[in-house]
Amino acid sequence: MKIWVDADACPVVIKDILYRAAHRTKIEMTLVANQLLSVPPSPYIKTLKVDSGFDVADDEIVLRMESGDLVITSDIPLAAEIIDKDGQVLSHRGELHTKENIKARLNIRDFMDTMRASGAHTGGPPPLNQSDRQNFANRLDTILARAK
Repeated sequence: MKIWVDADACPVVIKDILYRAAHRTKIEMTLVANQLLSVPPSPYIKTLKVDSGFDVADDEIVLRMESGDLVITSDIPLAAEIIDKDGQVLSHRGELHTKENIKARLNIRDFMDTMRASGAHTGGPPPLNQSDRQNFANRLDTILARAK
């Protein structure tokens, strides 16, 4: 198993958790972004800079990931593509996207897009809190322990 991170929108605190986990478990992790990233020195942590553009990083992750890999993203359409390729998807808040729940999440996302397009102010997600960080770390540890 490898870890792929949709790094352009990944919060710094989540990246820090991921850096420690990759180093501790010796699992290869690649952060994919359309900008240069500074990461701690580790043989297990890599970066991949892609061109700027809509979904370029997402498309690169889908192209490179393999069945069983773990992708860290809060992008629901990307999550659906990863699940279709038998990958695992964990959001920044520690939510595990699965074949059982991804269709409902896509429907909610599409509904919210429609609401925003019609002029409704839906606001964004709340900032990550300590509980979200703990949920993410706990779920990540569970996934990585199963991978060993």
